[in-house]
Amino acid sequence: MRKRNLTLVGPMGAGKSTIGRLLARELGLAFKDSDRVIEERTGASIPLIFELEGERGFRDREQQVIAELMQCRGLVLATGGGAILRPENRSTLVSGSLVVYLHTSVEHQLERTARDRNRPLLQTDNPRQVLEDLLKVREPLYREVADIIIETDTRPPRLVVQEILEQLDL
Repeated sequence: MRKRNLTLVGPMGAGKSTIGRLLARELGLAFKDSDRVIEERTGASIPLIFELEGERGFRDREQQVIAELMQCRGLVLATGGGAILRPENRSTLVSGSLVVYLHTSVEHQLERTARDRNRPLLQTDNPRQVLEDLLKVREPLYREVADIIIETDTRPPRLVVQEILEQLDL
């Protein structure tokens, strides 16, 4: 790869963690999930961090973790869905990694996150509206940083990984 790392971006439910683990295994690289790193360091769940520190506090932690992880070499990183909101994160990801945008529809996001209580932004009466609103803001940012865009709807993770590997042209 021409850059040090490979980063997966996209909305919640796109499969970043699952695909990231499989991809790292295929490439013989280390795998990190920025949300898991934050939870490990704080000893608190993402919903609890949101509750205690608000979204800004969480985003501050996320920015620090992404900056640190991009100092590593040979890493597959799965980011949180909102990581691309901060210009600093977008710059760090673009300069330190090849970025793959895992695109998925709101329908599939709803299916994949329906029973997940670890999604603070979806703890609402109308998760569909939240996902649609988030996508309007975030979609252009995902595309801005993406070197590769992959559709994940209805596709098994192994096929998505295979397509990424083919596009990496190793």
